[in-house]
Amino acid sequence: MFQPGNKIVSSAKSSVPTVTDQAAAMQLGQCAKNLATCLAELRTAAQTAHEACGPMEIDSALIAVQTLKNELQDAKMAASEGHLKPLPGESLEKCTQDLGGTSKAVGSSMAQLLTCAAQGNEHYTGVAASETAQALKTLAQAARGVAATSSDPAGAAAMLDSAREVMEGSAKLISEAREALVAPGDAEIQQRLAQVAKAVSHSLNACVNCLPGQKDVDMALKSIGEASKKLLVETLPPCSKTFQEAQSDLNQTAADLNQSAGDVVHASRGTTCRLADASGKFSEDFDEFLDAGIEMAGHTQSKDDQMQVIGNLKNISMASSKLLLAAKSLSVDPAAGNAKNLLTAAARYFRTCIIYKQCMGLLDNPNEPVSDLSYFDCIESVMENSKILGESMAGISHNCKTGDVPAFGDCVGGASKALCGLTEAAGQASYLVGVSDPNSQAGHPGLVDPIQFARANQAIRMACQNLVDPDSSPSQVLSAATIVAKHTSVLCNACRLASSKTANPVAKRHFVQSAKEVANSTASLVKTIKALDGDFSEENREKCRVATAPLIEAVDNLTTFASNPEFASVPAQISREGSAAQEPIIQSARSMLDSSTHLLKTARSLVMNPKDPPTWSLLASHSRNVSDSIKSLIMAIRDKAPGQKECDSAIENINKCIRDIEQASLAAVSQNLSRRDEVSLEALQEQLTSSVQEVGHLIEPISTAAKGEAAQLGHKVTKLVSYFTPLVSASMGMASKILDHQQQMNLLDQTKTLAESALQMLYAAKEGGGNPKAAHTHDAIAEAAQLMREAVDDLLLTLNEAASEVGMVSGMVDSIADAMGKITKSVSAPEDLGSLASHITADYSQLAVQGRLAASTAEPEEIGVQIKTRVQELGHGCIVLVQKAGALQISPSDSFTKRELIECARTVTEKVSMVLSALQAGNKGTQACITAGSAVSGIIADLDTTIMFASAGTLNAENDSDSFADHRENILKTAKALVEDTKNLVSGAASSQEKLAQAAQSSAKTITDLTDVVKLGAASIGPDDPETQVVLINAVKDVAKALAELISATKCAAGKAADDPSMFQLKSAAKVMVTNVTSLLKTVKAVEDEASRGTRALEATIECIKQELTLFQSKEAPEKSTTPEEFIRMTKGITTATAKAVAAGNSARQEDVISTANLSRKVIADMLITCKQAAYHEEVSEEVRNRALLYGTECTNGYIDLLEHVLQVLQKPTGDQKPKLVMFSKKVAAAVTELIQAAEAMKGTEWVDPEDPTVIAETELLGAAASIEAAAKKLEQLKPRAKPRQADESLDFEEQILEAAKSIAAATSALVKSASAAQRELVAQGKVGAIPANAVDDGQWSQGLISAARMVAAATSNLCEAANASVQGHASEEKLVSSAKQVAASTAQLLVACKVKAEQDSEAMRRLQAAGNAVKRASDSLVRAAQKAAFNKTDDDNVVVKTRFVGGIAQIIAAQEEMLRKERELEEARKKLAQIRQQQYKFLPSELREDED
Repeated sequence: MFQPGNKIVSSAKSSVPTVTDQAAAMQLGQCAKNLATCLAELRTAAQTAHEACGPMEIDSALIAVQTLKNELQDAKMAASEGHLKPLPGESLEKCTQDLGGTSKAVGSSMAQLLTCAAQGNEHYTGVAASETAQALKTLAQAARGVAATSSDPAGAAAMLDSAREVMEGSAKLISEAREALVAPGDAEIQQRLAQVAKAVSHSLNACVNCLPGQKDVDMALKSIGEASKKLLVETLPPCSKTFQEAQSDLNQTAADLNQSAGDVVHASRGTTCRLADASGKFSEDFDEFLDAGIEMAGHTQSKDDQMQVIGNLKNISMASSKLLLAAKSLSVDPAAGNAKNLLTAAARYFRTCIIYKQCMGLLDNPNEPVSDLSYFDCIESVMENSKILGESMAGISHNCKTGDVPAFGDCVGGASKALCGLTEAAGQASYLVGVSDPNSQAGHPGLVDPIQFARANQAIRMACQNLVDPDSSPSQVLSAATIVAKHTSVLCNACRLASSKTANPVAKRHFVQSAKEVANSTASLVKTIKALDGDFSEENREKCRVATAPLIEAVDNLTTFASNPEFASVPAQISREGSAAQEPIIQSARSMLDSSTHLLKTARSLVMNPKDPPTWSLLASHSRNVSDSIKSLIMAIRDKAPGQKECDSAIENINKCIRDIEQASLAAVSQNLSRRDEVSLEALQEQLTSSVQEVGHLIEPISTAAKGEAAQLGHKVTKLVSYFTPLVSASMGMASKILDHQQQMNLLDQTKTLAESALQMLYAAKEGGGNPKAAHTHDAIAEAAQLMREAVDDLLLTLNEAASEVGMVSGMVDSIADAMGKITKSVSAPEDLGSLASHITADYSQLAVQGRLAASTAEPEEIGVQIKTRVQELGHGCIVLVQKAGALQISPSDSFTKRELIECARTVTEKVSMVLSALQAGNKGTQACITAGSAVSGIIADLDTTIMFASAGTLNAENDSDSFADHRENILKTAKALVEDTKNLVSGAASSQEKLAQAAQSSAKTITDLTDVVKLGAASIGPDDPETQVVLINAVKDVAKALAELISATKCAAGKAADDPSMFQLKSAAKVMVTNVTSLLKTVKAVEDEASRGTRALEATIECIKQELTLFQSKEAPEKSTTPEEFIRMTKGITTATAKAVAAGNSARQEDVISTANLSRKVIADMLITCKQAAYHEEVSEEVRNRALLYGTECTNGYIDLLEHVLQVLQKPTGDQKPKLVMFSKKVAAAVTELIQAAEAMKGTEWVDPEDPTVIAETELLGAAASIEAAAKKLEQLKPRAKPRQADESLDFEEQILEAAKSIAAATSALVKSASAAQRELVAQGKVGAIPANAVDDGQWSQGLISAARMVAAATSNLCEAANASVQGHASEEKLVSSAKQVAASTAQLLVACKVKAEQDSEAMRRLQAAGNAVKRASDSLVRAAQKAAFNKTDDDNVVVKTRFVGGIAQIIAAQEEMLRKERELEEARKKLAQIRQQQYKFLPSELREDED
């Protein structure tokens, strides 16, 4: 029961992931574990009991056989009195089949008993004796049933007598075997044992021959043998008929013999009476056919022709005997392995109707393999045989016209062979289609092929008969010797293969010994045959006859032993769906056979009468039917290729799973992933892990099936996809329970990667289809399998890290346990023990190192001692285990060593569980820290979501009357409690695990309470003040982040010495924690103080940025990397935040400061995170990484300086502080520029060609548009400076400046967007290639467009700066006018660049022209307004003229000097402008230069 029990355990474990009911799944998994444990204990107990009670098995078997003998005696007495009645359910046919099948089992078990006794193996002798007694019990019941259901009293009495003789001989055999064990080398006992065994074999054969119908078959065989002696005469009898009469008789008797052979084949599957009648009729028809053949041979003139006819008749005689023997064997045991194929092989000599019937037999119930052909070999065989059949049909038709009877016969023979080949290929293909259905179960080949042994036995017997026949000629003797040598060689090779495959040491030795006996007896026979060939004397012939007896006996013994059911094949079990899939192939094959049979019958009549036109028309019709049916057969085989339908279904299911994962990922991104509360996280994790493991186990079988086992492809693919639905469901459920957003996304991404790799594997497997000749697909299959293995390993690694309770040690313990299981399984494959022992040694070495560390840090000390003791005990167990593995590898057949190895494996497994329990008892505090850290990570993610709601203005209080004052005290009280928990955490790191666990659990609970009350307080502020809400939530988020770092530091520092570096990290984390809690308290107190809450928010932001910078400067690499593009995108937010900070410093409004603080916190944190992730990308060089990290630090420090200056402006405003804001902002801008350049240097090979002008044009256009939009937004935030009341005209001018500048910014934004659209339109039209064919031409145009776009962006930026400066009184109107004119000029240049290759009437160009005109109008408007204001402006500066003469002259000279200097400066400025324009003109594209000219 161990083998089926282990199968149940394996099936239950693989079924657990597919059970949707979690409670049932957990119970099933637990029951499987319990059953495995019970089986292991039962195996151990059984081995112990067997060692104690082994000798008693033989005595028990002997008593059982003697009891059966007495029961049969009682049954005979009851039969003689007419009182023997059949038992319920017994029938003659059933009991006959039971007796026939059991007789082989009895013979095989007795042969094994002899071998075990001869080898002195007490264990296996007892097992063989028990098996023999059990088989004899079934035989006795069948014999009684046959006697009870028989209508012949004499036959019933003979059956019971023969069965009783079998029991008597078996009892004597078991008794002799018991004595042989006492003296294994005693030759006399061995000889007596062999004689008893031979007597039992004869009794067994006599018992089988008593079955109804068997005597009739034996009589028919005897009749055929007697009739065949007519062929051994040297001179044929004189002819008594004319040639035509002899030919007609031969044709008629041949047809009758064919018909009788078909009846024998059909009757062998029916009742015993039908087989008796059919075999009697067959022997009569054979006698008549033989007489007609001898008569026909007498009419031949040539001696060679006579010998050929006689030789053919002898072959038919041998084929007839084989047919009857095969029919007899099949009728006795229809369930015997490949019995139908043996009958088919025996019936090959008979044509026409026998072909039809034997082929139909192959198609009746194709649940056994017909041949060794693969599915694609079947297709090739059908194609090849259909070609041969077509040629044979053409030959048949031609020879019917010419009347060439010999040629006609050859064509008929070719057609019959082709039909047999077609039917075999169709039968094998239908079998493969049936077993490939996922609901079917494939058959398993046996250790040996019974057909091969039976065929060899029969051929050797026939050859030996010819050898000892006095009338055999020298050529016949040599032919017989060749047959003997050929078949004995086949038997010896089969024994060698069987010996190498079996794990039973007794069977292994028996096969080897039997092969030696066959080889030795064959060598002795060959010597006598050589002597006989030199001198055909009676003495030599007698020696030859004597030499055949040992060979026949050895072959009989080997055949009997090979018929053991243990070595037999297991037939396939075809499902209903599989049978339906077989039907098109079977129907096409049957149609082909029917039409072929009609064609051959029609051709037979035509060859006798070629002048019959209706028959010719019928022949043509049958020929068309044969062709159509073969086409239908080929089409059916191709359409039903195994595994293709299952692959399509699996691909559809995997695609659905991928869509589900993508939906879950989107939901996780938006924080809307629904939580599965009905299942625990542990259950989901176990389900996911088991599903992934089962998927991993199927990768290699699918790869193997896709490359060469088409019948298995559908099974493996269906099994694979059955795990993906629970896998995806468990993954999404587990992700919904993970609080850390990053871990969520990692889990879903890895699950999606596994599903995508499985999809690729399925596509490759479908393409390969199990065709071993499709070598071009094998590389793709191997690559897909490797990708899938990597995906499985990655996901399992993530799951193991998440599930780890005791860190690295737990994984090593599991590894040892896995290796233990493999060692136990490898008892049947000792060659694998060496590598497994090495694995155990390596795993234990690592376990010992980590176990020592765990023991030294464990608290209390008793637990450390326990861990150390358990690990040492495990080491002792591993030493003994490895020693036993080495001993078994040296002597693989030593059963005692095997038992010791299994016992050692069980002991080590127990010690592994003890190590695990000790480790779990010593890490309560560490585990509590892990749990608390996970909870805090979830809180941080929840706060991020709350910030999103607050920023959107949707964070509302549940009660409208709620106020912040109601929650302030709760926040303060909870925050103070958290400070106490912080102190306990720090002290817990140096104390026991119990205190550490309490501190971690308390801190997790307190931070949860604090988060809840802060969120309630933030909601009570109301959505009208979202910035203050965000400030408050950010403050508690900083506390939560600091607590997470503190918990992590506590976990690392637990149990370490005071001077350990981790203790310093713990103290640092504690300081940060206290700082953040203090900041939270200040923020809470400042919430209701509108005058100071902006300042408080800015202080908190500065502290938060400093903490982020500290993390950024740490040497620890980030968990994931990002792209340089993402890094660049994150730096853009710093520009906006810088502008806001400057504006807030200038305005000094608390609302602006709060908004700036919230924005600054986010953009700087995002920049630092992406900067480090991008810098640590695997393709980024060390130099670029250091550069990016340096400028990231500089940018952050510069921004901190800016915020601190803003804070100083707020706290101590002075007149000279605000202008310095621009200086700090420029410092930040310079650092951002360096950052962007570093990001550009990071771009690797996965990016587009940076030198592609078209790509650059598109990017620069979009970048220019973004810059202009940012400038427009900046202008929108500008307000005229506050100054004393002045004239309305001055106020009007400043408003005009702002309005005109805003109009220009909006117009230039639209202009550059239109230019971008024109660029895409040109690419779409093909005028500009996505990859330019002419780099000079398109590159020049693109560079012109790029430079123009840059000039527009730069000019607009200058305009905005001039407008800002003018409004604030720091610039003149002339600068404003100059900037506006520059915008107009650059706009014109951009229009020219776009017009170079664009269609003038295209929609994009029309939009571009309209945008350009809008820019020009806005610029002209600004120029006119500024010039008008300058013209009307009154100069308030009064010139004071000196009254003295000398002073007046000096004043005039100074004025003239200033005028001359200004004129000279004007001239120099004009020259400089001309030079600048000349230099720019050189770099313009040719198209722009021509248009400007």
